[in-house]
Amino acid sequence: MEPELTAKQRQYLRSLAHSQKPVVQIGSKGMAGGVIEQIRAQLAAHELIKVRFNTECAVEPAEVSAHILAQTRSHLVQHSGRVLTLYRRHDQKPKIELPKRAKPADAGR
Repeated sequence: MEPELTAKQRQYLRSLAHSQKPVVQIGSKGMAGGVIEQIRAQLAAHELIKVRFNTECAVEPAEVSAHILAQTRSHLVQHSGRVLTLYRRHDQKPKIELPKRAKPADAGR
């Protein structure tokens, strides 16, 4: 898996996701019924997605976010209320160009 996102990269992804609507809705059935597969498919198509947990959902986003991240090999960009913003770089054709990582100060020593 890729290294963790830097604060600058998270901020950039949050700005891109700001105007997006959730593409995956998790309802009363919770994580059953192929939700993970649906999230994987949307990440493959868009790289950056929002997942909404409806109010009738039996599970809380904070309870299952680690499971979702592990199963989808994605990064958590933001957790705001009942919405998770997820990012996974596309393997062959990335659409989103992240800001570069800062180089460590003692890399050349």
